Amino acid sequence: MAALANGESRINHPLQARDTLLMAQALSALGSSVEIQDDAFIVNPGTADMATEVDCGLAGTVMRFVPPIAALCSGDVRFDGDPHARVRPMNQIIQALRDLEVEVRDDNRGTLPFTVAGKGFVPGGTVVIDASASSQFVSALLLAGCRYDAGLTVVHAGQALPSLPHIDMSIEVLRELGIRVDVDVTDHMQAKWTVHPGIPQSFNVTVEPDLSNAAPFLAAALVCGGCVTIPDWPEVTTQPGDFLRELLPRMGGSVSRVGSQLSVTGTGEISGIDVDLHEVGELTPVIAALCALAHSPSTLRGIAHLRGHETDRLAALATEINNLGGQVTETADGLEIVPAKLHGGTFATYSDHRMAMAGSVLGLAVPDIRIEDIATTGKTLPDFSNMWHELATA
Repeated sequence: MAALANGESRINHPLQARDTLLMAQALSALGSSVEIQDDAFIVNPGTADMATEVDCGLAGTVMRFVPPIAALCSGDVRFDGDPHARVRPMNQIIQALRDLEVEVRDDNRGTLPFTVAGKGFVPGGTVVIDASASSQFVSALLLAGCRYDAGLTVVHAGQALPSLPHIDMSIEVLRELGIRVDVDVTDHMQAKWTVHPGIPQSFNVTVEPDLSNAAPFLAAALVCGGCVTIPDWPEVTTQPGDFLRELLPRMGGSVSRVGSQLSVTGTGEISGIDVDLHEVGELTPVIAALCALAHSPSTLRGIAHLRGHETDRLAALATEINNLGGQVTETADGLEIVPAKLHGGTFATYSDHRMAMAGSVLGLAVPDIRIEDIATTGKTLPDFSNMWHELATA
């Protein structure tokens, strides 16, 4: 939003991880100035008028949020990323841009790599998409759509829409910056959003901590029978990670709050759970790890869309937990997990930060688990391994 605003913006205490740094680099490639300081990003908006390239890494936000902005540039912008990124679904964004009279060249693959041929403007209008694979498709179009000549109406028509809280976050930010957004959400199958044309106001903001990154640390309290406290937990938030306050008590933990500190206390006994995680799918790997250590069966539902994340998370979780002696079965839209005695072994991560975090949770209770490529947590939490070591040895 800072790259689309009407002047210099300051983002205080940003998460400096691979995904966010890739976003900064991408916006710089599109003509904005992004100064990365120790405690802030300083962004001055600008627009590229020549051909350029964007490295998406494995960041869904970069590969999905930036192309609709690239359409506002005057020149070709080529997008590519890591090998795993080349299989993540992108056709919804590509086709939506084409429906808005933006040329996109992808050799009809519907994935990276592709090139957006920017004309310096986008007329705007209405697009109909099936966003059942990711709420990011809706957010990407809404965030950029405010700068389209006639604004943008996005209609979801398809299977159940996942992760509505993420779309709520996008709408909240747009409105805070002076952009009018109309919302008509009947259910998870039918929804319409209209973002009216306007230039976002520049801003000085302190971002909330990433609550999803807190999941493995809070889960540790349940596994080890201790207490873990997270500082600066927001009182009110649209982040899906806030659902941990409801999930963990259902699995045997207790949650308390003192001021801005949120604490979770466990007994070492974990209860299985039957839960629909459709809105908070990114919590699934850590919750699945807890379920694999529980004393009763679990069913995790509503998460078929996780097959299109950094990896096929349902298949990956089933494979890796079962390789350690677990009993996990994939269903059409989730996982069924039966208690089993686990043993040591290698836990593959598939270049997926959330898989590495799930393996770390299991390693608290099961000796001799070797997590392959723990460095992949650098995608969203570069210091994870050091923080985890401090927690485990406290």
